[in-house]
Amino acid sequence: MSKIRIAERMSPRPSDEELVHFQQMGIDAASIWTTIEDAHYDYLLETRLRLAAHGIELWNIGILDLHCDPTMVLGLPGFEKKIEQYTTYLKDLGRAGIGYTTYAHMANIKMLPYYQTAVGQTRGIPTRQFDMEQAKDLPFSHGRAYDEEEIWQTFSRFIREVMPVAEEAGVRIGLHPDDPPVPSLGGVGRIVRTFEGYQRAIALADSPNLGLCFCVGSWAEGGVALGKDVYEMIDFFGGQGKLFKIHFRNVDRPLPLFHETLVDDGYIDMFRVMEALQRVNFDGVLLPDHVPGDGRHAAYTIGYMRAARKKVCGE
Repeated sequence: MSKIRIAERMSPRPSDEELVHFQQMGIDAASIWTTIEDAHYDYLLETRLRLAAHGIELWNIGILDLHCDPTMVLGLPGFEKKIEQYTTYLKDLGRAGIGYTTYAHMANIKMLPYYQTAVGQTRGIPTRQFDMEQAKDLPFSHGRAYDEEEIWQTFSRFIREVMPVAEEAGVRIGLHPDDPPVPSLGGVGRIVRTFEGYQRAIALADSPNLGLCFCVGSWAEGGVALGKDVYEMIDFFGGQGKLFKIHFRNVDRPLPLFHETLVDDGYIDMFRVMEALQRVNFDGVLLPDHVPGDGRHAAYTIGYMRAARKKVCGE
């Protein structure tokens, strides 16, 4: 039996209608993002049990306040307080029986000009577009330049503090690649943007509890310049049991200019992605990500994933 589960994002406090929708769509698991006010043991446990009563696995609850947070990425005043919050969160996740969370080490991804330079179209649907030629002229996002080694230093501090706690709590952390995978953006170096960068991050952690939240779309944005293509990344890290979660999305071409597409309309063969995941016996979730439009087209990706899984896995 395949261990590949289909997941989708869910509201922090889902309505009964949303839970029924997940059941009707055949969605196996949920991913929730909320704020730090909610990220405590009582909320985590209550939410997991409520979803379980509807046959839905709660894969993770992430904290927006601690994800791609400039204080941690840039080592700003308040770094230690953020680490304390993060380790408390990991402990509460473990106590609540939630064994996974996603982390990304980017300082300016939440700042629109550094993430999207224009609105493009795919099949007439508005979508994110990014042009490196435009982005290279953007001002510093945080007042000065931070080179890659500075960002590696803060990542190393983060890893040293949180991985022992994650191991004790029984929580795995999936490291998301940089989006877009460029050496620097807004003056801030980016470190998880190549095959070698991922290898270095995993070696720093030296832990079974750090692996990949592998975003197919983000990796496709970089193309062959990243050292291994999407399929090779799945074979390599999947073969090591280091793939924890997959963002199942596509783009029309690699940098320097790309726009996001519907799942079957980009240059990556997503059916081949499903075949690769089955080949490495992937044990985790796939979920739509950055679906063009206003959210109404996520069902298209869900249907594609379910059909591809059935064809590849025979179920």
